[in-house]
Amino acid sequence: MRSVYLDHAATTLVDPRVLKKMLPYFSENFGNPDSLHACGRRAVAAVDDARDVVAALLGASASEIYFTSGGTEADNWAMRGAAHAADGKHIVVGATEHHAVLGAAEMLAGEGYAVSYAPVDAQGKADLPALSSLVRGDTALVAFMAANNEVGTVQPVAQVAEIAHERGALFFTDAVQAAGCMELNVRKLGADLLSLSAHKFYGPKGVGALYIRGGTPMAKLISGGQQERGMRGGTVNVPGVVGMAEAFRLACAEREERNAHISRVRDLFVEGILREVPGSVLGGHPEDRLPGNAHFTFEGAPAEALLPLLDLAGVQASAGAACSSGSHEPSHVLLAMGRPRSLSRGVRFTFGKDSSEEDALFAVSAVRDCVARLRTK
Repeated sequence: MRSVYLDHAATTLVDPRVLKKMLPYFSENFGNPDSLHACGRRAVAAVDDARDVVAALLGASASEIYFTSGGTEADNWAMRGAAHAADGKHIVVGATEHHAVLGAAEMLAGEGYAVSYAPVDAQGKADLPALSSLVRGDTALVAFMAANNEVGTVQPVAQVAEIAHERGALFFTDAVQAAGCMELNVRKLGADLLSLSAHKFYGPKGVGALYIRGGTPMAKLISGGQQERGMRGGTVNVPGVVGMAEAFRLACAEREERNAHISRVRDLFVEGILREVPGSVLGGHPEDRLPGNAHFTFEGAPAEALLPLLDLAGVQASAGAACSSGSHEPSHVLLAMGRPRSLSRGVRFTFGKDSSEEDALFAVSAVRDCVARLRTK
């Protein structure tokens, strides 16, 4: 039976070119980069080269890039490290942030920090006047993601950064979903902190990065050694770091071509759903959205019932972030956008560089049939 993978926002396959680059660091160049012998020196040279690549693609310096175990660690380090090193005891967080950021904010609240949640409009865009009213003199950090992982809305990051900096606060943006799809020049964005995760752009799982602008006060999240210039303990994942740099390089070099193809396939799917499935509601901003994202809610066909049927029909999609895929709770993103609870559990279809027009048409037919089946029960 045909199977179409439409969950690229959850993870992507490792590009064969990336895997080829990684393989020597599992075998002949297996050394620990903190060892002083020849094998270790080859490993540290590979890590240094990877750091240079990631830094250049972000418009940063190599000394501002720190490798992590993924986006969740990078998000937690950005949130808690910045807060713990600051004098202020107040943080502002976007209401539609990833659970890694929201969870870190909850932990900080438990430590006595005041947390304000910045609202969004019905399309998931930051409400800039409302955000501005929340930032105050003791605000240590403002966190707002570059693009939403569920509905795909792209945020006015540079404007949010300007609001934060006007009041002396640091600005952190979770760019995990945006990486590879958008230009992420940290100087242009005004980011003091920015997180990445390799497996979102055809790199390996289990490796990410955090950009920390030079001179930014930061506390450690993980202690235990002098790795990452004394800021993040733990043996560096050399194959992962090498793979991340290569995947990011390829994603940035091929961004224009990939985006054009992916958005064309996505648009074919969206047009088909709106035409053939009555009662379907497209979520997120209609234009300012990630090229691969198509988020829908279907009246009379809740996501928790629809997703298993779609899987059996050969369409692999999700209800939102993979970390919350087992939950039947309403989406915090859709609720923040003002959706009623009856329309707050949607399906996220996300296309990738290898998705085809045939995949899109097949998925439209499958969704149409599965939604109709649920509505006749």
